[in-house]
Amino acid sequence: MFDRRTLLIAATLPLVARAQDRFPVRPLRLVVPNAPGGAADITARTIGQAIGATLGQPVVVDNRPGAGGVVAGELVARAEPDGHTLLLVSSGTAVSASLFKSLPFDALKDFAPVSLLATFDLVLTVAEGGRFGSLQDLLAWARANPGKLNIGTPQVGTTQHLAAELFKASAGIDAQVVPFNGTPPVITAVRAGQVDAQVDILGPLLGQIQSRALRAIAVFGDKRAPQLPQVPAAREAGGSLATFQASSWNGLAVPARTPAAIVDRLNAEVNKALALPDVQRKLADLNLRPQGSTPAQLREHLAADIRRWSDVIERARIPKQ
Repeated sequence: MFDRRTLLIAATLPLVARAQDRFPVRPLRLVVPNAPGGAADITARTIGQAIGATLGQPVVVDNRPGAGGVVAGELVARAEPDGHTLLLVSSGTAVSASLFKSLPFDALKDFAPVSLLATFDLVLTVAEGGRFGSLQDLLAWARANPGKLNIGTPQVGTTQHLAAELFKASAGIDAQVVPFNGTPPVITAVRAGQVDAQVDILGPLLGQIQSRALRAIAVFGDKRAPQLPQVPAAREAGGSLATFQASSWNGLAVPARTPAAIVDRLNAEVNKALALPDVQRKLADLNLRPQGSTPAQLREHLAADIRRWSDVIERARIPKQ
């Protein structure tokens, strides 16, 4: 004999199955908190095209740059939770959750994670032919000259800026992190000897490294970058850096309260897309590592990043915005 709860569950299952079977019923909208043409935008378009082909509906990319991703996040948080509106989330989402005094959404409560998409390396570079030939050289000089090492990064509050702060704290060195207005002026400053080193995403610096204008002395991931197999991960220095790791990443989320069946369908399609050789090649061309996940794994990844960057911001006394 069935109890009332069992009957209710049994009655609900066909409804969930039908909701999944009907999805999607119109084109999907993928909101990207970055301008067209960058790595995030191209990643979104590559994945969108692949999952659109298998879902039977086009995925339209809607670029909403600015305000640390707040505009894009608010738009998706308020969207109908039916799986037709998606958000490109990233390490920047975690930084905004840590850096802003208040947001019109909660990064952990107002979105349902779908899957990670890719990770991309951060790299520590110096001027080619300068005083530092290796990470060990830089660390030794910094310890012998407290407060004199300058590390350039893009703007305050970027993943690169916070990763530089985390690096100096983990290495136990007294150094100054100097934010610039974007990557190009940091490159110029390093090459001119105005700052000693730079922390940035590998992709935009790869040409400078390959042309020997900059020397890469460490990557911040948990292992060496495929593009620079000769460059050690910072954690290989051992000691207080033995567990150091910092990387940038992106993924997909939908509004909270989106039915679990639809989230699972999207997750399956994304992970199938990431296994396609053409998708892997396009992401590799952007110096990205394809990396899918379960929804739960993306949620924990985002939560861990929020905790990490909140601690860095507090320790470095970076003013909240």
